[in-house]
Parts: sequence; structure tokens; C-alpha cells
Amino acid sequence: QVQLVESGGGLVQAGGSLRLSCAASGRSFSTYAMGWFRQAPGQEREFVATVSRSGVSTYYADSVKGRFTISRDNAKNTVFLQMASLKPEDTAVYYCARSKYSGVTDRENDYDYWGQGTQVTVSS
Repeated sequence: QVQLVESGGGLVQAGGSLRLSCAASGRSFSTYAMGWFRQAPGQEREFVATVSRSGVSTYYADSVKGRFTISRDNAKNTVFLQMASLKPEDTAVYYCARSKYSGVTDRENDYDYWGQGTQVTVSS
């Protein structure tokens, strides 16, 4: 059984920064890639960022490239999303997910475990 618990969300002004964390329980955390997705009100969930099992490879949605950084600490079974230069359009519930695979992927169907989400609100 794998459980993912996100934290670090909150309210921030435009231009500000937040760091999201996702703590994973269960074994084999370092075997799988991890990802972040988000869902804004009235919209479908969308891909944000992914990191490979080793942490060497990363991939970002165009909308966050250059502003967000994904990383992981396999010793602590934790994945992070550092968000900078936040915009009101970044407002969403952010979800952590574990991939079925070791390499980066932006396809939602490639992820089999999901956290409960953490709210990020960016005010203008």
C-alpha cells in the first residue's frame, strides 16, 4: 500500500514562492518516477512536472518551465515542487502522484497512486 501526503500549499501573492512536499509511505519509492499535477476550478487536471527515479531527469509543462523546479530525496521518500514567480493562473489543487515507470512521463494514465491534494491560491 502506497500513501502520498502533500503539504506546503497556501495563499501567496503574485510573484511569490511556495514549496510543496509530498511524503510517500511504502517501499520502493526510489524505483519509480514521481509527478505533480494540478486542477483548477472547473478545469481538467493537468500535468505540471515529473522527475525520474534517480532525480537526474525532469520534465515540465510549458506553462511552468523556468518557474517551477521538481526534485526528490530518495533517502526521505519525499518529492518537492519549488514554485517561484507565481501567477494567479497557478491557482489550483496540486496533486502528487507515483508513476508506474522509472522514467519521466506527463501522461496521467501512467500514474497509479495519488495524494489527496493541497490547495495553492495566488492572489493578484
